[in-house]
Amino acid sequence: MSFADRLIELRKKRGFSQEELAKKLGTQAPAIGRYERGGAKPTIEVASKISKALGVSLDYLVGNTDVELDKDVIDRVVEIQGLPDNDKSPILYTLDSLLQNVRTRQAFSK
Repeated sequence: MSFADRLIELRKKRGFSQEELAKKLGTQAPAIGRYERGGAKPTIEVASKISKALGVSLDYLVGNTDVELDKDVIDRVVEIQGLPDNDKSPILYTLDSLLQNVRTRQAFSK
């Protein structure tokens, strides 16, 4: 999917008009329209602002990955990453156990 397509999809999914998104970025709606039509490409700085305004990673926005990461999950992972190892290890162990439990339930429910 192209940058323009992702931009349209995400903007609509978040319920923003071109004008509302432009206001968040400190620009005008015609600029958003040009990006969505593929008539112009934003600078890396503007693309970064767009990704933040839409709550997705820059990699997702520009099409480098198809994984749309949830901002709440990212925030939690960043928080865990900042913990000392002695606190991080049991949290990751617990997460691994919970994920294995979910995978097992999914396997048996098919």
